[in-house]
Amino acid sequence: MSAEIRRLLDRVYEIWNAGDAAAYAALFTEDADYITYFGANLKGRQAIEDAHRQLFTMPIKLESRGEPAIRELGDGVALVIATGGSTVDGEPEPERDSVLTYTAVRTPEGWQFASFQNTRVSRP
Repeated sequence: MSAEIRRLLDRVYEIWNAGDAAAYAALFTEDADYITYFGANLKGRQAIEDAHRQLFTMPIKLESRGEPAIRELGDGVALVIATGGSTVDGEPEPERDSVLTYTAVRTPEGWQFASFQNTRVSRP
């Protein structure tokens, strides 16, 4: 399970950095909840695709920051906590580092994400 979910997470970065909104949205279930760091809740795969089509026109690339924590919650369900950041025009943007929380579920099509939450790392 963990290896499959890690591959799915690797695909997040690969597809984001390739700028393919439809392929990115396909990593999520049809009814996924996707909460951006701005607090917007995108409901469903189509909303995820629509929002990222515009975002992918910008020079933002994602980078992983270490190994994700994957915890099985039940048969075919796992919590994934990862850290990541982004670059803009190839320059690191430390103020854009985030903690990313996913719910991974096993579907007939394989592992997909049913939820996502992006929280910016801040220094209180």
